[in-house]
Amino acid sequence: MTGGLAYDLDAIMTYLRMQEESGRIGALSVSRRVAPSSSLARPSASTWSSSAPPRAPARWDFRWKTCVMPSTSVCPSASGSSTDTRSRGDRPVGYSPWPCGQQTEGYGNADQRSTSSSSLTGQVERLIAADNFYGRRLREADITGCDSVEDFVRLPFSQKQDLRDAYPLGLAAVPEEKIVRIHSSSGTTGTPVIVPYTAKDVDDWAIQFARCYEFAGCTATDRIQITPGYGLWTAGIGFQAGAEKLGAMAIPMGPGNTEKQLQFMVDMQSTVLCATSSYALLLAEKVGELGLRDKIALKHGVIGSERWGEKTRRRIKDGLGIDLFDIYGLTEVYGPGIGINCRYETGMHIWDDFVYLEIVDPETGEPVPDGEWGEICITTLVKEGAPLIRFRTHDLSRIIPGECPCGSRYPRIDTISGRSDDMFKIHGVNVFPRQVEEVLALFPQLSSEYQIRLSHLEGKDTMRIYVETDGTQDFRDIADAVAEETKSRIGLTPLVKVVELGVLPRSEKKTKRVFDERYE
Repeated sequence: MTGGLAYDLDAIMTYLRMQEESGRIGALSVSRRVAPSSSLARPSASTWSSSAPPRAPARWDFRWKTCVMPSTSVCPSASGSSTDTRSRGDRPVGYSPWPCGQQTEGYGNADQRSTSSSSLTGQVERLIAADNFYGRRLREADITGCDSVEDFVRLPFSQKQDLRDAYPLGLAAVPEEKIVRIHSSSGTTGTPVIVPYTAKDVDDWAIQFARCYEFAGCTATDRIQITPGYGLWTAGIGFQAGAEKLGAMAIPMGPGNTEKQLQFMVDMQSTVLCATSSYALLLAEKVGELGLRDKIALKHGVIGSERWGEKTRRRIKDGLGIDLFDIYGLTEVYGPGIGINCRYETGMHIWDDFVYLEIVDPETGEPVPDGEWGEICITTLVKEGAPLIRFRTHDLSRIIPGECPCGSRYPRIDTISGRSDDMFKIHGVNVFPRQVEEVLALFPQLSSEYQIRLSHLEGKDTMRIYVETDGTQDFRDIADAVAEETKSRIGLTPLVKVVELGVLPRSEKKTKRVFDERYE
């Protein structure tokens, strides 16, 4: 860090505080940009205006949201034109994903959130005062605020194990009487993570989810069939809250009972399907088997919870005749709904007025330039119940440079390519499931389903890959070709087992792909 960088940033922060105090701006958020510092001169205070925000040098850009509640708004990413101008009272139906100063916002306006809690300094001070696990860590590191880039990079990371160690309510940063709900991660092993929510957290989550629906082209006239599970997991209830905030009809089916899912899909003429990719694929296959394609009215699919490849996407899209949208989120940070791709499918837009996202090297923890792959770290900007600072998600992605064709300037990340902790090692080779998927994608005669099983047989490790195809193919020829391609691309030769289409299990939740049986 150079002295010039700190000098510019201090001046910007002073200016932003003046603007906040005057009520001219709200919800301060921090976004990364790549820009040579030599091209950015420090402006004088007289040249600053609310329509032309100052830029920090190098990688950092501070932006704000205007505090204007419009009577109507549009979503260019959903339809490409302004057609829906209905409003409910003083809250518009649509959300306009335009940059500040060009269009005003609907859901998620700055005047709906506390500007004092949206700054990192406010979060840090609240955590220290709460004396929760992270507050104690900040105090031990002699950190009292976050007013500069130097301060931010000094903030310690938080990990999933830290959250487990805080069980049951060690994450809480507010008095217990303000906690209205808890959720827990969907993991089945180890100590669970308990995440407390305040009433504002619940509403903020619904606002973000409603924004996701609108980016997917949904309106108040849609009928949204929700198949993810309800309960401690954040899935189903988040999809429902977003639908209700949007004003659409929620059909809260929950998981399972595929026959009833299809009955309601036909009888209720559902127009939006919310599901994991595994269950959406199962429904698509059943719709084809039962000849229901002409009887359903689905238009959009909002899909999340697990990584899925292009082959799976194509089968769901063709089988149900719908547009597909990837939704992103995790239980520790609200839940699903903190970002979604638009119709241009150039990456997932992240709601950086609620969360700050950075990409770091999984091994060193150092930030990487925009465009480079690394691990997603998230800092919550306005969350009250359980704020998180620099939480390492282990999800692998990259920040996509440049602007999206849809016109939104919410930052974009690429499709999640995997997790930094799902790598396995065999014969000294580090392997990610994504690498196997890339090999299988080269064979159009294979389905999108596969399994990897690792075993220890006769003193050595073996990797078996199970794949599916139909009865018209030569199983031995396919197995040999896949094994050869895997050796060429990954560096080891697996045992490839080809089975009939439909033999590998489909799941109503997340599909498990890798089974390590070496140490059982």
